[in-house]
Amino acid sequence: MMVHPHTRFDLPEALNAGEPPEARGLSRDHVKLLVAEGSTVTHTRFDRIGEHLRPGDLLLVNTSTTLPAAVDSSSYTVHFSTPLDDGTWVVELRDGGAPMFHGTAGDRVVLPGGALTLLAPYQGSNRLWIAKPPVADVLGYLQRHGRPITYNYVGKRWPLASYQTVFARDPGSAEMPSAARPFSFELVSHLASQGVLIAPILLHCGVSSLESHEPPQPERYDVPAHTARLVNWVKANGGRVIAVGTTAVRAIESATTPDGTVSPAHGWTDLILGPERPPYVVDGLITGWHAPEASHLLLLESVAGPDEVQRAYDAAVQNHYLWHEFGDSCLMLR
Repeated sequence: MMVHPHTRFDLPEALNAGEPPEARGLSRDHVKLLVAEGSTVTHTRFDRIGEHLRPGDLLLVNTSTTLPAAVDSSSYTVHFSTPLDDGTWVVELRDGGAPMFHGTAGDRVVLPGGALTLLAPYQGSNRLWIAKPPVADVLGYLQRHGRPITYNYVGKRWPLASYQTVFARDPGSAEMPSAARPFSFELVSHLASQGVLIAPILLHCGVSSLESHEPPQPERYDVPAHTARLVNWVKANGGRVIAVGTTAVRAIESATTPDGTVSPAHGWTDLILGPERPPYVVDGLITGWHAPEASHLLLLESVAGPDEVQRAYDAAVQNHYLWHEFGDSCLMLR
């Protein structure tokens, strides 16, 4: 049974970020940052995040690269979400910007350079399908024919570079792991010089589940041995482990035992953090702002507590923070 988050708020349409901050005359790291710690809320700017971090703190950053995962046909747009182990893909069909909830196994969708065949609904979903892709080399196909996935609040098409973070190195995400987007190379250098540690972790994001409030789907992840060792060392020496994004939280917690010990791990994770499974090792996270009723809010509540998350979201709405992948940011600390 899907558990719903406690956090409640109304999101005015004007707070949907429809363009990258660069198009608004800001550098990546000049977006607004809200820092929530206990009952305290602080308003600042992302390039000043170091003022709220300590030497010895560890940032876990997702190295997944965003794919041009949307392919347009004459009738539909296909979102390529996740490759499965047998060579098929999880896909979503959209019609006029909305999920297409009708379809039949065996349907063929004619795309540039080939056709996609629907095989079966994915894990009982009424909008996600297992499909046979047009070609075997899907990543190459997407480079030729795809574009970044966009939603209606984004007013125009932006290049794929707008959907990459400075940590991107491993192709595989249908949508940008956007919590790390405000980091610039200059900010990373500044944080390193003040003694903040940074370690890589990997989780490939599937398509968004915000519209139908679904729980997160299984996703591929990798916690390297050197990252696991560093997390254990930081915790043993009194530092804090701060995940950059819900993706990084899900990945590291998938490799953590109840006593807080992290081991190398990779494969598929279906972990869902919430009231019944709190985080064992994460002390805080850097995140964007999520839509009302999004399953991500449960994860935030599991890290920071429902009261802190509600307080942060109320302050963000009141102070006109911007939402979604091109919006503003939040640092939540336990």
